[in-house]
Amino acid sequence: MESPWTRDARVKADVVTISADVAGIVTEVRVHDNQLVHKGDVLFVVDSERYENALATADAALAAQQVEKTRRGSEAKRRAALDAAVISAESRESAEYAVGTASAQYRAAAAAKHLAELNLHRTVVRAPVTGYVTNLHVYAGDFAAVGAPKLALIDSASFYVMGYFEETRLPLLKAGAPVDVRLMDGVALAGHIESVARGITDRDAATGRELLADVNPTFNWVRLAQRVPVRIAIDKLPQGVELVAGTTCTVTITQHPAAKKKVA
Repeated sequence: MESPWTRDARVKADVVTISADVAGIVTEVRVHDNQLVHKGDVLFVVDSERYENALATADAALAAQQVEKTRRGSEAKRRAALDAAVISAESRESAEYAVGTASAQYRAAAAAKHLAELNLHRTVVRAPVTGYVTNLHVYAGDFAAVGAPKLALIDSASFYVMGYFEETRLPLLKAGAPVDVRLMDGVALAGHIESVARGITDRDAATGRELLADVNPTFNWVRLAQRVPVRIAIDKLPQGVELVAGTTCTVTITQHPAAKKKVA
C-alpha cells in the first residue's frame, strides 16, 4: 500500500489537427494513412487557380495605386512651386492632402497583394512537425473548407506517459523521481516524473441555472480516493520500440521518500 504505482497509465503524444487555411477543391494528396512525414513535407494541395487570379488582380491594383501616388506627388510639387498670385493656398493644401490619401491607398493595395500571396502559398498544406499521419480523411476531389479537420499528425518527438495516481500517494511523488514504465506487451521504459497536475474537476460542485452551487445531496461514508494526473517523461526509447498514443501501461516510482527512509 505504501508503494507508489498504478496500472492506470497511458502513453500520450501531441496531436496536431491539420486543416486547410484556404478553401477550395483538393487536387492532390501526397500522403497515406499512418505514414511518417517530416516537417515541411507536402500533405495535400488545394486548387490554386482562383488564388493565382486574386494575386494577379492585387498586383494590378498595386501598380495602379503606384501610378496614382506618383501623379499626386508630382502635382503637389508643381503647385508648391507656383507663385501665390497664380494658385491659392487652399489649392496647395488640397494637393498635399491628395498625396497623403494616395499614399494610404498604395499601402492598402500592397497589403492586399501580400494577403493574396499568402493565400496562394497556403494552397499547399505542409506538415508543421515530424510525425505520423493518422485518421486521414482527405482525398483528391474533396472540398476543403477553411478550418475543417482533414487529418491528424502525431508528433513523433512528443511521446510521454500520463499516470493517474490516487491522491493518498501524492506525498510519495516528487518531480524528477525515476520511474519504471511497463507496456502491456512487457517492454520496459525508463523515465522520470516531469510534473504533477495541480487540479482536477470537482464533480459534486456544478453550477446551477441561477449561477449557484449545485451540490450533490448524497455523500457516501466510504470515500474513493481521487486520481490525479502525473506527467512522466520518457528518458530513452529502446531501439525498435514503436509507441502508440492511447495504449495502456503500468507505472512504478522506483525511488521515493518512503523507500529512502527504509534504506536508512
